[in-house]
Amino acid sequence: MAQGSGLGKSIVLLILIIIMVLGGLLWFDYLGVINAKKLFAPAYKLIGLKPQTSVTATSSKPLTADLDDDRLAKRLEALDIRTQELDKREGDIAKGETQYDAVMQELEDRRKALEEREATFQAQLKKYEDRDAELAKIASYWYNMPPKTAVAEIDKMEDQDVIDVFRKEDELATLGRRASMVSVWFMNMDPERAARLQRKMTNKPQKLD
Repeated sequence: MAQGSGLGKSIVLLILIIIMVLGGLLWFDYLGVINAKKLFAPAYKLIGLKPQTSVTATSSKPLTADLDDDRLAKRLEALDIRTQELDKREGDIAKGETQYDAVMQELEDRRKALEEREATFQAQLKKYEDRDAELAKIASYWYNMPPKTAVAEIDKMEDQDVIDVFRKEDELATLGRRASMVSVWFMNMDPERAARLQRKMTNKPQKLD
């Protein structure tokens, strides 16, 4: 007897639970929270109710959606600011590279100019050294010749070349601590040319070439 009474209570309780679940689903469907229209369409027709089909403000744009949109907008704004900063930094870098290239080009131009000046100086120096060696060689030849023979060679040369050899002879004589042959050569030369050469040596400074 007790078992039959307990079974009946369980069945009644189960029926109540089913009714409560169906009633909850029906109510939520009516409010539009869930979509169970196909399931309860016969029940709506039976009791003459029209289900809620409009979209509520909560379902169309819930609060969480507003928060997500705000966060997305802030992130987009932060990205725009970051992009502007990067663009400015890129512009500064490009400007700095342009200035760097200009400085490097100027330095390169100066280097080339210095190299050209150095090459010109070396060429002039070699020219002077070659000329000086040639004058020393001629002066040594004349020194070792009889004076009249040396004067015969002198008569074949231009005045300026003769003056340069005479000056080199004076220099070699000073270095060798000996008497210079220039005065001897003058005495054996034509008096007029000797006077002209002496005048030029006195009036003009010593030349390098």
